[in-house]
Amino acid sequence: MAISLMRTLSITWTAATFVVACGASAQGKTNPAAGFPSKPVRLLVASAPGGGTDINARLLGHGLTSAWSQQVVVDNRSGAGGTIATDILAKSQPDGQTLLFQSLGISYAPALYKNLPFDVKRDIAPVALVATQPFVMAVNAAVPAKSVAELIQLAKSTPGQIRYGSGGVGGASHLGTALFRAIAGIDIDHVPYKGTGPGVTALIGNEIQMLIVAMAAAVPQARTGRIRLLAVTGSRRSALMPELPTIQEAGLPGYSFDVWYGLFAPVRTPRAIVLKINADTNDLLKDPETRKQFAKAGVEPLGGSVKEFENYMREEMARWAKVIHEAGIRAN
Repeated sequence: MAISLMRTLSITWTAATFVVACGASAQGKTNPAAGFPSKPVRLLVASAPGGGTDINARLLGHGLTSAWSQQVVVDNRSGAGGTIATDILAKSQPDGQTLLFQSLGISYAPALYKNLPFDVKRDIAPVALVATQPFVMAVNAAVPAKSVAELIQLAKSTPGQIRYGSGGVGGASHLGTALFRAIAGIDIDHVPYKGTGPGVTALIGNEIQMLIVAMAAAVPQARTGRIRLLAVTGSRRSALMPELPTIQEAGLPGYSFDVWYGLFAPVRTPRAIVLKINADTNDLLKDPETRKQFAKAGVEPLGGSVKEFENYMREEMARWAKVIHEAGIRAN
């Protein structure tokens, strides 16, 4: 399946990833993917139960349980921006029996956190790009700007007076807005909250004037007229709300912020097993019932090859390292 939000790169993920191609299958003696999985699979989830990452992981796990005739057991390990779950994966046996479901946070963790106990490129193997969740730029109804272009002009004419919220320093909403701020060349003030829920409440009350947040959280409030949706943040319009332009279309060329979810394994997992998990995940994402369930959660299934995901991860890591450095963002 083509991945519309990827640009093909000439650089592969990392030489270490290709270690998984070595071993018994490369020698032609055995196929390590034969009979996989032979027992229940542990799916580490880098969030608490009930959040967007957890909901998407459980949808995927349910489908793979049926495909594999083996239980996929969700193991929530939240905290430290997903680095706790990622560290557990990095230290797990590389046999495909332990996997990680993580958001784009894994791509910017190395730039955001110092002294991580793992190296994403050395220790973690991208397996499958699963889905994307549309985020939107929302403003309080009292803000006079009716488009992204008008919001940028307003910010330039009133430097430091527009306050934007986030779900916390280093979270997706913070980084998405930091990228917007940098490309637009505007001065807006950051107000972090403990989660995007309180941020939406603050936006409704005009404590903050703008917020980048998941579409599912913003649309109900927009229908009441208390907030206004200006654009989606991704590289293309969302199938869930096709009438809403992208930020690029609405006034800021070059901006793209795709919130994605992926499946990962320890880096020395045999390549044959990685390819099997990828193929089974892609088959699942094509299933009409699975797509229906993802749509109910406000999520769009993706898919694609292992190599495409490796390349995309490398691109994301480079991009976010630049954004974090230029914005001076530091995790608590």
